[in-house]
This record gives sequence, C-alpha cells and structure tokens, in this order.
Amino acid sequence: MVKRALRPLSFRPDIDLRPEDVAEARKYIKNYWPKVERFHPKDDESLLGLPKPYLVPSFKLKTGFDYNELYYWDSYFMIQGMLDEEHEELVTGILDDLISLYKRFKVIPNASRTYLTGRSQPPLLTSFIFDVYSAYNKTDRWLRDHMAVAEEEYQTVWLGVKKPNERQVYNGLSRYYDINYLHDLAEAESGWDMTPRFDRRALNFLPIDLNSLLYKYETDFARTARILGDKRKAAYWEDAAKVRKDVIDTLMWDKLRGMYFDYNYVKKKRGDVFSLAAFFPLWAGMVDEERAATLVKSLKRFEHKGGLSTTDALPLKQFVLGSVPTQWAYPNGWAPLHFIVVKGLERYGYHKDARRIATKWLKTNLHWFNTENMFLEKYNVVNPEKPPVKGLYPSQTGFGWTNAVFERFAQDYVDRPQ
Repeated sequence: MVKRALRPLSFRPDIDLRPEDVAEARKYIKNYWPKVERFHPKDDESLLGLPKPYLVPSFKLKTGFDYNELYYWDSYFMIQGMLDEEHEELVTGILDDLISLYKRFKVIPNASRTYLTGRSQPPLLTSFIFDVYSAYNKTDRWLRDHMAVAEEEYQTVWLGVKKPNERQVYNGLSRYYDINYLHDLAEAESGWDMTPRFDRRALNFLPIDLNSLLYKYETDFARTARILGDKRKAAYWEDAAKVRKDVIDTLMWDKLRGMYFDYNYVKKKRGDVFSLAAFFPLWAGMVDEERAATLVKSLKRFEHKGGLSTTDALPLKQFVLGSVPTQWAYPNGWAPLHFIVVKGLERYGYHKDARRIATKWLKTNLHWFNTENMFLEKYNVVNPEKPPVKGLYPSQTGFGWTNAVFERFAQDYVDRPQ
C-alpha cells in the first residue's frame, strides 16, 4: 500500500478539518459499503430471508463474528451517510426489509435471525420513514402506508402489556424487554450491551432513551396526520406525546443534577448513572429552551479530547475484576450517540457546540484510520490514541455506523465550513 502524505492531526478543537484531511477516509468508506451489502431473499437455517439487499455492520472473515444479518438500529444509523440519489434504492430497500420483518413477526427483531426474534432494538422506524420521505420526495400516500406499519409496531410492541411484548409497565411508560424475561437479554434490546445504567436489572427500569424515542413516534404520527390533513388525529397524537412528556419529566428529570436519568419503577427511584441517554429528549425535541440549556451545560461531564464518553467516569465498583464488561460506558464513545447528541444540539441552535463535538469525533476516527487504515466499532475518547475498552465480544473493525456517521459529519462540518 502506498503511504499517504498527511498533515499532522491536531486534536485541538479550535482547528477545523479540511476536505483534503478526510478525503482518503471517505474514499475508503465509499469502497467499503459493497463489502457489507447482503441479499438473502430466502430463509437459510437461522438467517431470515429479506426482500431487498441490506447492510450488515462489519465484514471480516474468520473472526467468529462474520455478520450476515440485518440489525434494526444499526440500519438507521448506517443510512445516515448515504441519503443521496446514488443510494436511494439501497436505503429504501433496507426500510422495506424492516417493514417486511414486522409484517412477518409482529416485531422488528434485534436482527434477522430466528434466535433474535424474542426482542427488538431501540425503535427508530418513524425517523427512518421520515428521512426517506424527505430525502427522496416520496408521496403522501407512501408516507401514510409506511406510518401505518410504524403505528402498529408502536401499539403492539412498545405499548404491549403482556407476553410476548410486556413492555408498557408503569404510568404509561415502557421498558426494554426480551421474551425470555431475562435482565441481560432485555439490556441487549437497549443496544447498550452492556452498560452500568441498569445495574444488571434492565427489566426493572424505564429507560429515558426508549421513552424519548416513543415520544418521537407520537410527534411523528402527529406530523403525518397534519400532512394528511387529519387535524383530529394530529391532536390525538399531540396529546399522547404531552402525556408521555409530563410523566417522563416527573419521574426522570433531576433538577439538582441537571440531567435525565433512567427510572427504576420497582424501587421507585431514579438511577445513579449519568449517561448520554439523557440527550435523547434533546434530539426528540422534547425539552424547552431552559432545560436544553441545562443539558448543554451537563455535556462537560462527558466531553473529552476525543469526543463524548457514553457515561461519566464510573465509581470504582464498576471495574471489579470478574464483573461483566461494560463497553457502553466511560471511556468509550460510540457513533450513534454522537449523532444523537450533535443533531439534538443543532435542533436547539447550539451550532458551535455541535461542530466542536462532531469535529472531535471526526478526528478520533481519523487518527485510527490514518495510523491503522481502519474504522472501529467504538473508540476510547478519553485517550483517543489508545484502544477502546472491550466488551463481552471482541472489538470489531469496519464499521457500519462509524463509517456512516463519519461521512455524515464530514458532509455537515467539513464540506460546509463555518
């Protein structure tokens, strides 16, 4: 391989990246997508058949983690780097695949494997639908038909009160769940496997991110109804969103600590872990200007040289030898959480903060690409030159949502200078 001539990479947040700094990385990403594209129209042992080609998170042979299945929330973040004309067929096809899974199983599974149909992943279907609707000028009839499926998923899966979907459990709010009724598998549904947020008791918690996502569903249903001219239905969904918001604010907002926390409904108390899940309300548009300002001040708990850590620095007990590794925690940072926080900041007009954090994240990704010629599943944002802390499975390279968020941030913050 020919060695690239590179400008020395500075982690100083006041030094912006230039298009030429990220050109090779973006070329690598563009050439990587075909490696992670799959098409399996028929069931094959445990692998479920899907009607359209889709993307898998990573590609690396002989690792024991040879992905061939589509993942729910990974898919949403992977398409963020390809909402363009070139990828229209692939992006809309992935959405078709998710909807086909729902129609077949009455749940969008964690991934397209028979053994992963007992749980889902963070619900992002309405956001996916609106991204496609906006990017590709889909018709209102298309929007109506797709949102009807999302509404059924919302009611059946996320508001279910008994098996196989016993998720709505307290004051109208929902939890992560798994049909086997095991805490660790419910934690896997959160996508944060594993994290200190739930203290290994995920079934006991009402998560702030999940209920913010469901608030987003409700406001998306209201938006759809307004587009379709149904004022009565729009008002219904706006009322549902307000009810959810009021309960979330009562149970999960901690005024003294200036943050949202997951709520343990069994113990009737808020959790103790400061995490980036608290910024999902910002992304969902659920907070007023005063609370948004408070959340932005709280970013300093998570911001480091290389971006945002998933939690703040954890108590020593979290690192006891023999405990379950918590890769969704300090000092690791993850692409989807950076995307959520940055887009939340932009939504409320904190453009300078969004640019600073996005640039830090781009530089951390770029450091590893320039030195190792690869992207990682997650990064050590406290010491970005060092590897991330490992989880239950080996750290992955590739990596779908990292590549996509890098490309999206490059479009938003490198192609469009201040």
